[in-house]
Amino acid sequence: MDKLRNMEVMVEVVEAGSFAAASRQLNVSAVMVGKHIQQLEAHLGARLFQRSTRQNSLTEVGAAFYEDSKRVLEQVRWAESAVERSRAVPQGLLRVSAPFTLGNHVIAPLVADFLLRHEQVRVDLQLTDSVVDLAGEGFDVAVRIGQVVDEGLVARPLRPYRMVIAAAPVYLQRYGTPARRADLARHHCLSHSVWQRRVEWTLRDGEETFFWPENARLQCNQGDGLRQAALRGLGLIMQPEVLLADDLASGALVAVMQPCLPAPRPVQLVYAPDRRQLPKLARFVEHVVSALGVGADAR
Repeated sequence: MDKLRNMEVMVEVVEAGSFAAASRQLNVSAVMVGKHIQQLEAHLGARLFQRSTRQNSLTEVGAAFYEDSKRVLEQVRWAESAVERSRAVPQGLLRVSAPFTLGNHVIAPLVADFLLRHEQVRVDLQLTDSVVDLAGEGFDVAVRIGQVVDEGLVARPLRPYRMVIAAAPVYLQRYGTPARRADLARHHCLSHSVWQRRVEWTLRDGEETFFWPENARLQCNQGDGLRQAALRGLGLIMQPEVLLADDLASGALVAVMQPCLPAPRPVQLVYAPDRRQLPKLARFVEHVVSALGVGADAR
């Protein structure tokens, strides 16, 4: 007995409304439909339909079995489509949104690597610090910093977004290396002008939060402009770790005040929960999560 086929026939009878209608949908005889139902009932040892000359209605057992059968058949179709997706070649246009700094220094290189592996895919990467509407603006996937409030999206956690306070060695030689809150009084701040109305850093001192300073030596609306000033020894900079990673690795900048840093912010890769996901999106999600997912090796 083909249990799955019998279940398919049973579900079709319920949804078509009769044995005759189901036979037309399935392109088999009504007699054959009846045999499938009889096989199921004999196997289960229970009636699924109450039969009369006018109509066939589900029994209580039949109604429960119908709902379970639908779920089983859907899982079978999902498993089959997963195999199809794994065989399909990713192709077509993939639209990706990411925050500017994280996108420029981390996501853009990953996109380039992805395109080198999948020659039939094209990517439109939009870097913006605005939160885009995936469906409304036609994006397939987005990287977001902070908690995701749209519960209708799948959110895959990525490596947290960390800040770093740093300065050039020549600056630290001149002004000393700050280690705690009180040390900041003799230091110059290079601050991002669009973070707050006042150019303050929000820092931690144990369980307390404090702000520094009220007036910055330099403020700029672009992180790389602040980075250039810090490299020349102008002052302390607080910027995302991804922006300063190469300078810290080379020694051009030195990290300081690590206990005072703001808490890392969560990063999520978000996309619509389409169960029959297109290969281009499925492969891109796998690619990004493999490189940046929680627990992935730092690259």
